[in-house]
Order: sequence, then C-alpha cells, then structure tokens
Amino acid sequence: MSHEAVFVDLDNTLYPYQPCNEAGQQAAWETATDRGYDVSRAAFESLYSRARAAVKREVSETASAHDRGLYFKRAVELQAGTPNAADALALADAYWDAYIDALSLFDGVRETLDRLRDAGLDVAVVTNLTTRVQLRKLAATGLADRVDCVLTSQEVGREKPASVMFTVPLARLGVAPADTVMVGDSVASDVVGANGVGLTSVLCNNDRTGLTGRESPDHRIESFRDVTDVVL
Repeated sequence: MSHEAVFVDLDNTLYPYQPCNEAGQQAAWETATDRGYDVSRAAFESLYSRARAAVKREVSETASAHDRGLYFKRAVELQAGTPNAADALALADAYWDAYIDALSLFDGVRETLDRLRDAGLDVAVVTNLTTRVQLRKLAATGLADRVDCVLTSQEVGREKPASVMFTVPLARLGVAPADTVMVGDSVASDVVGANGVGLTSVLCNNDRTGLTGRESPDHRIESFRDVTDVVL
C-alpha cells in the first residue's frame, strides 16, 4: 500500500454546506423577530452580510473569521445601535442548533471512512473553523468514532492553506507527507495547502476548471466514495 493516512476536509466535503446554512439563517431570523427586531428576512440577510464582512476584515485568516457568535454580536450592534449579549447568544444558538439538525452527510461517507480504516489507514479531519462547532458536527453525524485525529484552525492559530494545518496532524499520526492524501473541496485551502507540504492532493468536487502549478490537484473526484479509488 502506498498510503498510510488520509486527511479530509469537513465542510462541503463530507456534507453539503448550503442547506445547513440556510436552515441556520432562517432560525436566527425567526429568533430575532421573536425577540422584537422588526426586520424582514431580506433585510436580516443584508445585516448579517455586513456584520460578517466586518468581522472577516478584522480577524481574517483565523478561526474567529468564521465565528457566527461574532457575526450576530456585530449584527445586533448594527441594528440596535448598542450591544445586547442575550440577543446575540440567542441568535447564534438558534443558528447552530438548526444548522446541526439539517446536517446530512453525502452518500457513502461513513462507508468510505470505514473502508479506509479497515484497510489500516489513519484518518484525520483537517478543518478551518472553531473547535466546538466542528466537534458538534462530527458527533451529530456519527463520524467522531471514525477518525483518528481532528485538527481545527482554532487550535493552531492559522487556517489552511498554512503549512501548520498539515504538519501538525502529520506529526500527531507519525506519518510522512509522501504517504498521506488530502481530500477537500477547496482549491485555495485544501489543494494549495496539501501541495505546498508534499501531500497527495485530491479535489473532491465537479469543478473542471483548468488549474496549473500549486493549484493543480494530483487527482479529481466527483464523489467522496471515489477516495478509495485513489488510496486503496
């Protein structure tokens, strides 16, 4: 066997992100209206987008750039003109509770991870975002017991494609870059990061755009099930 470990991205690689985000946004808006905010769904989305953009400008390339608690804290401040901790918490909790409830894995994810581990490979989830949220997703989907290592960008203070996001799980599992595959849906984060460290990169989406240099994946697959064709 030519590989000893498989690193996998989480969001939009193991499950579709957009339905979950939509459910979370709807729940947050409903909570806002229940708490007395007179704002339409469209206006709420605009407010959220402004808050999100402001947070990302201030804490870019860190896990905090994805923190919905920060987004909703800023959104409340923009709408009300003053901080309101209780409202910000309520909106963030509503978002994530609905998001997790809507989470459904792509077909074959559990079976594919089981095949990889049964074949003796280590499996690591290597993901941007905050640790608590990502652990909730893994627990809710039953994947927590199917992986040997989880690394979030919050733990190391940098985001993919930073090399530390790959060298840390390599060290924890005791495997070499040449023996490791990275599977993800993002060229900028997963492919560029993996290529920079010497991992075999696998782009898991149906993007057929011509890519060159560090952006070019070693393999392209359309379904997570196809990981086994590359690795085994």
